[in-house]
This record gives sequence, structure tokens and C-alpha cells, in this order.
Amino acid sequence: MSLLLILALPFVGSIVAALLPSNARNLEAWLAGLVALGCAVMLASYYPAISSGLVIKEVMPWIPAAMEIDFTLRIDGYAWLFAMLVSVMGALVVLYARYYMSPQDPVPRFFSFFQLFMGSMLGVVMSGNLVQLVVFWELTSLSSFMLIAYWNHRLDARRGARMAFTITGAGGLCLLAGMLMMGHIAGSYDIDDVLRSGEIIRNHPWYTATLVLIALGALTKSAQFPFHIWLPNAMAAPTPVSAYLHSATMVKAGVFLLARFWPVLSGTEEWFWIISSAGLITLILGSYAAIFQQDLKGVLAYSTIGHLGLITLLLGMNSALALVAAVFHMMNHATFKASLFMAAGIVDHETGTRDMSRLSGLRHAMPITTTLAIVAAASMAGVPLLNGFLSKEMFFAEAVVADQDRFVEIVLPLAAVMAGALAVAYSLRLVMTVFFGPPATDLPQKPHEPPFWMLVPSGLLVLTCLVVGIFPRYTLGPLLQSASLSLLGPNTPEYSLKIWHGFNMPLVMSLVALAGGVLLWHLLGPSHNKPVDPDSVEQKPLIFRLNGRHTFETLLEKLDAGAAYAMEWIATTRLQRQMLLIVTVSIAVAALPLMAPGWFDPQLSTPLNLFFLMLWVAGGACAIGTAIQAKYHRPAALAMSGGAGLTTAMTFAWFSAPDLALTQLAVEVVTVVLILLGLRWLPPRIRAEENYVIDKFKATARRSRDLIVAILGGLGMTALSYAVMTRGFDNEIARFFVENALPEGDGSNVVNVILVDFRAFDTLGEVVVLGIVALTVFALLRRFRPPPETIKDGPLRRQKGAGPNIPADVEPPDPKAALVPTGAFKVPAVLARLLLPMAALVSVFFLLRGHNLPGGGFIAGLIFATAIILQYVVGGVLWVEARQNIKPQYWLALGMLIAGAAALAAWWMSRPFLAAFKFEVALPLLGTIKLSTVLIFDIGVYMLVIGSTVLILVALAHQSLRFRRKPAAQRTEPATEGAL
Repeated sequence: MSLLLILALPFVGSIVAALLPSNARNLEAWLAGLVALGCAVMLASYYPAISSGLVIKEVMPWIPAAMEIDFTLRIDGYAWLFAMLVSVMGALVVLYARYYMSPQDPVPRFFSFFQLFMGSMLGVVMSGNLVQLVVFWELTSLSSFMLIAYWNHRLDARRGARMAFTITGAGGLCLLAGMLMMGHIAGSYDIDDVLRSGEIIRNHPWYTATLVLIALGALTKSAQFPFHIWLPNAMAAPTPVSAYLHSATMVKAGVFLLARFWPVLSGTEEWFWIISSAGLITLILGSYAAIFQQDLKGVLAYSTIGHLGLITLLLGMNSALALVAAVFHMMNHATFKASLFMAAGIVDHETGTRDMSRLSGLRHAMPITTTLAIVAAASMAGVPLLNGFLSKEMFFAEAVVADQDRFVEIVLPLAAVMAGALAVAYSLRLVMTVFFGPPATDLPQKPHEPPFWMLVPSGLLVLTCLVVGIFPRYTLGPLLQSASLSLLGPNTPEYSLKIWHGFNMPLVMSLVALAGGVLLWHLLGPSHNKPVDPDSVEQKPLIFRLNGRHTFETLLEKLDAGAAYAMEWIATTRLQRQMLLIVTVSIAVAALPLMAPGWFDPQLSTPLNLFFLMLWVAGGACAIGTAIQAKYHRPAALAMSGGAGLTTAMTFAWFSAPDLALTQLAVEVVTVVLILLGLRWLPPRIRAEENYVIDKFKATARRSRDLIVAILGGLGMTALSYAVMTRGFDNEIARFFVENALPEGDGSNVVNVILVDFRAFDTLGEVVVLGIVALTVFALLRRFRPPPETIKDGPLRRQKGAGPNIPADVEPPDPKAALVPTGAFKVPAVLARLLLPMAALVSVFFLLRGHNLPGGGFIAGLIFATAIILQYVVGGVLWVEARQNIKPQYWLALGMLIAGAAALAAWWMSRPFLAAFKFEVALPLLGTIKLSTVLIFDIGVYMLVIGSTVLILVALAHQSLRFRRKPAAQRTEPATEGAL
């Protein structure tokens, strides 16, 4: 079977489940169950090879050229064991969820998210390189967020999901940085290469920083102190989610990662103190907090935190045998804790409450559920003949032999016994409070046993606890040995999975823990099961006075308040001030590198040309005139800014950059027209009559300030341009592009080859931004209403059927009258219509020749967009749209799809993303034509530029139609000033 098929199956199932009808609960459950079982069966087929010590890999090209990263799936004994846990446990939880979920719930959404998480978790386990692992790691955070917030009508579910995603997502970012650093140190992102580079990584100066970042990712995911607060709040999720994510899979991802890279990162003082300290604190804290919980799932949540702390503590001990014990306890904890979560869900499902102060005596009404819960709780407490006892014994044995220093030799065994006693105490409390005592009389529902198939998953897990506890050597023993060998190789220690190892110190510690737990439960008595007032601090144990959720919410509120304060300080409703801040900061930041020596060391010199000097005198005059006329005559200022742009285009042509010159010229034409359309909606400048002198002084000061900033910016750009243009041609990047444009890119136009081949990803990002800007402008102007100053003589009233804020003296234009231009525009309009097909041909000409001569998709798109703009200018909006059915949204969307298809086509040919490849097309009469995906990409850019430009044009032009004035003789109301 293919590893890719195993990974892809849950993702395909997720999509299918989302499309199923909401009333097909059985069909959705069957689908999810078959997907999980199919993954388990296919994984089981690999066991003969895995048990013999083989590592199975499948490698597919991903981004090999840029970062030497392939999409790699890898399974060894350890990954196989975890993958089986994910798939088998998934099948059991699906069966349980079929009977737990209500028909009124959106079940397709549940099973869709569930399978998405299953696939993400399999991706984490089976990933063969570091970057790929982080991608699936973040997918688990996203899918778990959706599962925790499944009942999104509940405030606690939304808050719990936000907290879990915030903490684990932040940890994921730290993990990404740590993985990139570790891959850089090892010289490869392939996990096999990294696992062979342990000595290099541990001796590198970056080791401590790398360890801290990876530990943050792992500890946040596995709910270790101080990041444990998200797990109890995630209990707002449905119980199947808790049984799967919060006991068997998601919370195990962190400890899975620590064990995966244990051979690389362990064996140092830093590893011991960071990992074991977090684990020890979490073990004691979670076990202690579990005793005082009133919510049944709350007890299990905090006990999960404690057991995860135990696993983390074992991983931090720098002992190979402790690593084996940690892997063993990962499997054991998943079985008994998932079973207990299912039992808690059954109690909640059949009684209507999880409040332990109300639950009592359920053994009479629910004997089977009681039996299953007792056995699972006994395994959690470490009672002999159950699997939890075996891994607890291994933990005690490692605590006794730990010899890091004298402090550790004393504290660790005492802490282990204390944690064992606490586990016995909260397990006894759970069982005795809920299932023994007098039957409860005030339950929302009359308790009874659930359907038989709802009990089956919990029963199978409890049976596993018994079988592994009695016959560990013949059940889980071979799987544990295979996993240990894959992690440690020849360094795998000798160990024995037996029930009886003689009367030794670990056994004494177990007996003390059992007795201490029973004694602690008796000492607490029934008082700890009384309802606790959540607002009464005095009724809570000391540790609960530090509320994690309250701390988290307070921190978020402080961050929001800080951001609001910063926005209030730096932001303003006036665009001019915002632009001033942006430009000033940009100038300051850009000036920093220019202060370094070596920038202004001219290697080339060009004699001053009088014509060029006069050209820039004219350009400077246009720029100064723009600044002056902007105060009095905006169209004149716009025309002068166009003159400055024309000067820039001529400068590009002067310096032998025809592509830039053509682009600048086309951009100037388009932007001048579009800005001209927008100018009419700007409010006029009004001179205040009061405080005229003061206002004039402020205006002069403001304009002087802006002039200084503009001069500084212009001088900075001049200095930067001078430094770049006088440095010679020794630049390695420039030489690479010039030398490889023709042999590698098959084009003699270096600029175009850079844009659509060497740096095509930059171009793709730029055109995407252009499309987003066009859509944003269109969306904003759809609801835009011009300021009242632009409509001088009519009140604005809401009229029936006319939409909000429509002037009373506005009438829609007559379509028939507007179809044909009249007056002086008749002749130019005819010429403009003839110009459109010619402009289309010219734009296609520039598009096709762009790879070898000045041109390309961007320039060609602007040329064609200019011709369309001309149609609107001389023909009118309605005339153009009545005869030329231009759909700019379609152009934009098709351009994006075509550019994206050209980018993805490389993957189909096993080439890097956006890599260009050539192909031949045989056409009748024309013969064989050689083409390249570069042309397809350029066509996408061409269409996207046309669509974006015309969409902005349409959005601006339609404003004129909405506010065409009625003739004065037809107005029915007096002309008065109105307000929007």
C-alpha cells in the first residue's frame, strides 16, 4: 500500500463528509469509520517490514531547487506505532460518536473536521522532513480549533477554542523557527539526515536557542506548565473530541516530537533542566488540581495534564530506558484515558449532567458502564495487573536511579511517590463519588445504560488495559521493542516487561503510593465533593486562586488595550497624517544602510548632458507645479504630475531601459485618468472666516513640513540611485541574470526573463496584490456616496425603491439617450471605436514579443486597458456597457487561474513551483511551434492587469450615473443644503 494513499484518505473523507446531507448521520459515521479502519489496515500491512527494522519512505519533489526539500513520507517502528494509535483510536471514537452526537447537531461538519484532524495527525507522525512536519503540525492546531469550537453557540466552546489555538499556534511558530535552525545546523531538512547529526547539533552555538524553540512548540501542544491552561478549557468540546484529541492524539503530539528528536537533542544539562523541570511541575500540578474538580471531564482533563507531565519528565531524564518507559506510557495512557472519557460522556449523555456534586450511585442503573469505568480508573491509578501499573513501575525505577545531582536523587523519588498517591486519590474520588453511594434523586434525566454499540469502544479499550497488563510481553512488547529500536538503534537498553520483578524499591514505592492515595482520599472526606462557589476565593485550595483562564483573558484584554492606545497615538482619520508617518519612518529606515561606508564609491562616470539636464529641469518644474497647483486647481496639478511621470519614462529610455519606459508611460496614462475620475468626489478646500491668520499659519507650516519631507525623500532616492548606477557591473546577481537569461530562460529580454522566470514568484505576488486592490476599490465604491459638497443644490432624501441617501432631485439617466454620444464627441467617438481592435492587436503584439524585446504581460495589459478607458471617456458608461459586454471580474479571475495553472504545471512535471518548461505544439499550416509555460504565465498577468484596471474604472465611472442632476425646471423641491 502507498503511504501517500494512507495520508490522503482522511483528507478526501473530510471533503466528502462535508458534502453529505445533514440527515445522513449513519452514512457519515460509516464513511469516517471506514476511512479510519482503511488507514489501520493499510498500516498493518507494513508491520512485517517494520518489525524487521526497515524504514519505509516515499519521496516526491516539492521545492528541491530552492531549499532541497522534498515531500517525504517516512515510517519506522515508532511512527508506525503512533500511526496505528491515531487510526485505530479514530475508528473507535467514530463508533462512539455515532451514538453520542445528537441528530440535531451538524454531524457532517463534525465528521469532516474529525477526519481533517486525523489526516493532519498522520501527517505529523509520517512526515519525513522538518518543514513538512511543521505544516501538518499547524494543521492539527487549526482542525482542533474547529473541533473544540464545534458547539459554537456556547461561549465556553468559543473561548476554549481561541485559547487552545492561540497557545498551540504560538508554539507552532516557535517550532517552525527551531526546525529551520536545526535543519540549517544539520545541513539538511530530511529527518534521517537530522537524526544522524546529533553530535553536530549538540555542539553548535545555536543548540540552546534551537532546543528552547522546539521545546516551546512541544510543551505548548502537550499542555505542559505554564501552557497547561488551554487543556481544561478545551473540555467544552464534545466528549468524542476529548477522547480522541485530548487523551490519545493531539496532546501526544508534543511528547511524540520530544521522543522523535530525543537522539539529537538529549544528553545535555540544558535538555535535562528544561524538559524534566517542565514535566515535574506539570505532573504535580495536574495531579493535585484533579482532586478538587467538580466537573467529571475536569477531573480527567487535569489528570491528563499530570500524565503528560510524567511522560515529559521521563523524556527529560537523559536515560534511554526512561525513553522506552515514556513511549510505553504514551500507549497505556491513551487506552485507559480514552475509555474514561467515553465513560464520562456516557454518564453525561444518560444523566444530563457532569456535575460530581449531583452524581451518585450510578452503579445500580448503569452496571456495565460502572465496571468499565472502575477498571480504567484502576489502570490510571496504577493498580497491579493493569497496563498503567507497568509503566508506572518503570517510571519509579527510573526515578530511583536518576543521579543528575544530590538534589535530584532526593526530590525525584519523593515527587514520583507523591504523584502516584495523588493519582490514586483522584481515581478513587471519581469512582466512589459517581458510581457508589446512594442513588441520586435530582438528576435531569433518569440514568440507564446506553446503546450496546456505544459501550463497545470503551469495552475494547478496557480489555486492552487488562490484556496488556497481564500479558505485556506478548501483546505490546514486540511493538514497543520495534519503536525503541527505531529511536535508539544499537543503543536500545535491555528491559523486561513482566508483572513481577521481585520485591524491590519500585514495588515499595508503588505500595506506598497506593496506600497514601487511599489515605489521602479518606482524609479529604466527602467535604471536597460539595459544590464550590466560583466567586468565593476562601473555599478554593491555594493553587486555584491563580486562575489560568482569567490570566489569559486579562492578558488578551491588555494586549487589545495596548494596541488601541498605540493606534490612538499613531493613527488618525486624516490620510495626510498617516502618509506622513509612513513616509517619515520609511525614509529613516532607508537612510540607515546609506550611512555605512562604501556606498558612494563611483566606479563608473557619465559626462553631464545638457539635454538630459534640461529634461529634468522640466520634470522638476512639473513636480513643483503639482505641489503648488494642488491647493488651487487639482486637474492642473494632476496634469503636471503626469508631466513629471513622462519625464521619468524618458529617463528610463535615456538609460537604455525600454521596458521600464513603456511600463511607466502606460501606468501614467491609466493612473492620470483614474485619478481624474476620482478627483470630482473630493470635497473642495474651504477657507475658514474665523481665525484666518492662525489657520493660514498652520497651513503654511504643514505645507513647509511636507515640502521638507518630500525633499528628503527625493534626495534619498537620488543618492540611492546614484550609488547603484555608479557601482559597476561586478554584482554577482546582475551578472547571473545577464549570463543566464538566454541559455536558462530562453529569452534575450533580461528584464522580462527576470519577471516571469527567475523571480516569477515575486511577480505572482504583485499581480495578486493588484487584483486585491481592484476588488477592494470596487467593493468600497459600491456603497460610496459622494460628500454633500459635490452636489450643490439638492436635499438628500431616502426615497422608496431608490436606495439610501439618494438626492431628491436626482433621476436615473435615460438609457436610450445615453447610448449614442452627441455633440463634439461624435468624431472622436468613432475613432475611439476603431482604435479598440487595433489596440488589442498592439497589446497582443507586445505580449508575445515580451520575452525577447521590450514588452510583456504587464505592459500589454495596460495598453489594452488604456484603449478600454478611452471608450469610456468618449462614449460614456452606458454606451460602452450596452455594446461591449466587458466583465472585468471574469478577466481578473481567469487571469489568476491561468497564472496559477502555469505555476502549478511545474509540479505535474516534477519540477519546482513556477519553474518554466518548454513544449511543442503542431498546428496546421503553421507547423511546429515551440512554446513555454512562461507565455501562459504572462497571459495570466495580461488578463489580470486588464481586469483589475477596468474594474477600478467601472467602479469610478458608475458614480457619475448615480448622481446625474435633474434639470432645474423638473425639480419638485427647493434646492437646500443636505447632508449624507
